[in-house]
Amino acid sequence: MKYIVFILFTVLTNAAAQLMLKQGMISLGALSFTSDTMITRIFQILFNPWVFAGLATFVISMASHLYVLSKVELSFAYPFLSLAYVAVAIFAYVLFKEDLNSWRIAGIAFICVGTVLIAQSGRDGNATAEHDTAQLSDINIATNEITR
Repeated sequence: MKYIVFILFTVLTNAAAQLMLKQGMISLGALSFTSDTMITRIFQILFNPWVFAGLATFVISMASHLYVLSKVELSFAYPFLSLAYVAVAIFAYVLFKEDLNSWRIAGIAFICVGTVLIAQSGRDGNATAEHDTAQLSDINIATNEITR
């Protein structure tokens, strides 16, 4: 649980990146590609300030996620990324006036409940791992005493 700050930083930067990408695409308008404008359009997208900032924020988010993965189990850290869905839905409602109907709210509630359950399992999982290590140590000591 001591890496939860880094996990939440990863979630928030991931959500922020999505919001920046959306703002960038809104500023560019509806896309249409024709063979003679495709390369130009790709460069317009990539060098749009919002899109560029969103991609850079994804890089920061990924670096943070890699740090987290070096410290905690993947099965604990990865489900927290679902909180990015929650943040994006709420901020998209506030910033872009997107629909946040009862089905979406129910889905957000399920995501939050699931994330809380996973967070609790991480707390128990560390205690269990320490307990298992202590038991193995006791078994090794007992085995060494028997073999003497």
